[in-house]
Amino acid sequence: MPVLTRLIPSPVVVDINAGALDDLAGLLADQRISASGKLAIAISGGSGARLRERLSPALPGAEWYEVGGGTLDEAIKLADAMKKGHYDAVVGLGGGKIIDCAKFAAARIGLPLVAVATNLSHDGLCSPVATLDNDAGRGSYGVPNPIAVVIDLDIIREAPVRFVRSGIGDAISNISAVADWELSHRETGEAIDGLAAAMARQAGEAVLRHPGGVGDDKFLQVLAEGLVLTGISMSVAGDSRPASGACHEINHALDILYPKRAASHGEQCGLAAAFATHLRGDQETRDLMVEVLRRHGLPVTPGEIGFTDEEFVEAVEYAPKTRPGRYTILEHLDLSTDQIRDAYADYAQAIGS
Repeated sequence: MPVLTRLIPSPVVVDINAGALDDLAGLLADQRISASGKLAIAISGGSGARLRERLSPALPGAEWYEVGGGTLDEAIKLADAMKKGHYDAVVGLGGGKIIDCAKFAAARIGLPLVAVATNLSHDGLCSPVATLDNDAGRGSYGVPNPIAVVIDLDIIREAPVRFVRSGIGDAISNISAVADWELSHRETGEAIDGLAAAMARQAGEAVLRHPGGVGDDKFLQVLAEGLVLTGISMSVAGDSRPASGACHEINHALDILYPKRAASHGEQCGLAAAFATHLRGDQETRDLMVEVLRRHGLPVTPGEIGFTDEEFVEAVEYAPKTRPGRYTILEHLDLSTDQIRDAYADYAQAIGS
């Protein structure tokens, strides 16, 4: 019988440790990503500028590009600027907005991307998607996976703690997203990729069940690895399904309905995952999620991030419109406004709020 296998798109290098940035040039040369040191490096004006001062002496052949924000226009502008040079690779050095701009620009000019994350706010650092603001709101653009991912835990510890908390919420929401995918498989016959589901779920479970906290290197390592694995799971599946269910639909609804008041991506996703888990009737997982979210300082009720209960109910009702064709617990139950209001009241009572 023939031996059947598949190739999994994933980075050539994943380097997660304290001091990982100390020999970035050597790592890229050793892996034959850039032996010449000719790199186009996208940075922000804040932490990126400070890192430029630190890294410039070791990267004399690099050219640095400051990115103003995470918009489609900025990404196109970055790509156009980079076209004028001759580089081995593009390096996105910063948070999610910078890396997403660099992903898009690298894909547009046909160069590999090296993602160097300065915070752990969400799972997009290794995903095949660039999320960028555009004239219609926010869009997701398919891009190749990064060829390398570098996460220096010393840098991560210097970032505001809210970024780590956001990453925790995003990672834990995987558990809810995979449960939605399995629900769709049972109810609609949607194909489920077992490998992608296993990677995303185990990434979420590792974070959910780790006893450490945001100041603990061992916990940060597990969180960083979980976010990278989640990105790869999306590549395996071919879309965001392993990490995006009702939790992300509610998150997107909050962003759309209340764009100037929205909290961080991970805060909203963590809260929404706990509520979606409640809707599925999985009380044990709901209670564990709520306990862990609270322990890490993340919200478990809308009031903790500035929304009224009624505004949250409105977002849950609107949520299915954000991902037409996606089947989650929200589409399955198809609750009326009053039923959503009652379900949230039950949730709030169950978690003691």
